[in-house]
Amino acid sequence: MAVSFQTKYPLRPITNVPRTHHRSSFLHVRVTCSATTTTTTKTQPNREKKLVVEKRFVSPPLSNDPTLQSTWTHRLWVAAGCTTLVASLAKSVIGGVGSHLWLEPALAGYAGYVLADLGSGVYHWAIDNYGDESTPLVGAQIEAFQGHHKWPWTITRRQFANNLHALARVITFTVLPLDLAFNDPVVHGFVSTFAFCIMFSQQFHAWAHGTKSKLPPLVVALQDMGVLVSRKQHGEHHRAPYNNNYCIVSGAWNKVLDESKAFEILEMVLFFKLGVRPRSWSEPNSEWTEETDLSSSQA
Repeated sequence: MAVSFQTKYPLRPITNVPRTHHRSSFLHVRVTCSATTTTTTKTQPNREKKLVVEKRFVSPPLSNDPTLQSTWTHRLWVAAGCTTLVASLAKSVIGGVGSHLWLEPALAGYAGYVLADLGSGVYHWAIDNYGDESTPLVGAQIEAFQGHHKWPWTITRRQFANNLHALARVITFTVLPLDLAFNDPVVHGFVSTFAFCIMFSQQFHAWAHGTKSKLPPLVVALQDMGVLVSRKQHGEHHRAPYNNNYCIVSGAWNKVLDESKAFEILEMVLFFKLGVRPRSWSEPNSEWTEETDLSSSQA
């Protein structure tokens, strides 16, 4: 009679690799144990055991990685997005002066700022939990956000236009038709502020991962005042259970959305209607959890 069995015991990633090289690497170890037992009526059982250890090194992006650097295409898209924003803001100001309207455009601008924070949270929640790199239109952003959860600190290494160009492209194609179609100062008061906050939300996000001593004093002051999402508040998003604090403009909506369990309710609705499970329901693995930045301490 022969009985065979094989078991695998995956270990969690090891991040305390000796810092003997300038290029940091993370060691992933997988141990495979297999044993075969053969029993006969005339002989003693024979046992064969094998132990296989596989080592796999995965390196995070470095500061000079081309994927973190801006290209001229990135810069052109950011310039185009900024141009449409300035045109919208100019229409709001000029139209307000011409019609002696100040309060209405200002209130519309504030509404744009408040709703931009909510919009950033809803979008962030959606791409964090659903879809993958093959998803039409937003697949690249989904893949980028998953990489961000593995190495959050890399967002601080991204150059300015590299970080903003994807949203700048969306803003250009959205705001330009509105610039051409409307002259209402109230409409443009809302559009210019909302679009500005959405386009620059990734920069606010990057500052939320920055070190206080390295951030501009004005940015630190705005974070402390709650005008921009704070480092402490966004830091909670990168800790287990990874299902809160999604908003990245001011973060003002985070408490409301988390305490009301709005996203959890949406997840339940989508699950029962479509049978789709969000990623936040699964136990985080090495592809989700943060790994330590060793390169910064080696530089």
